[in-house]
Amino acid sequence: MATKKKVIKLSFIMLIMFSVTIAFAQPNGGGGGQGGGGTPPDGTGGPIDGGAIVLLAGIAGYAHRKLKAQYELNK
Repeated sequence: MATKKKVIKLSFIMLIMFSVTIAFAQPNGGGGGQGGGGTPPDGTGGPIDGGAIVLLAGIAGYAHRKLKAQYELNK
C-alpha cells in the first residue's frame, strides 16, 4: 500500500516537471523575434532549463521530509 502511494506521488511530480519544461520550450529553435532562429538580442536571459527545475523539486522534497520528521519528533 505504501509503495503504491509512493509511485502515485512520484508519477504526479514527474508529470508536473515535464509539463513545466514543455510550457517554457521555445518553438523553432528559440531565436529572437518572429524569425525561425538565430541569436537572441542582447539583454535577454535564457529560460530556466529542466535541470534547475529538478534541483528545485529536490530541494522542496528534502525540506518536506525534514519538516515532517521534525513534526513527528515534536508530537
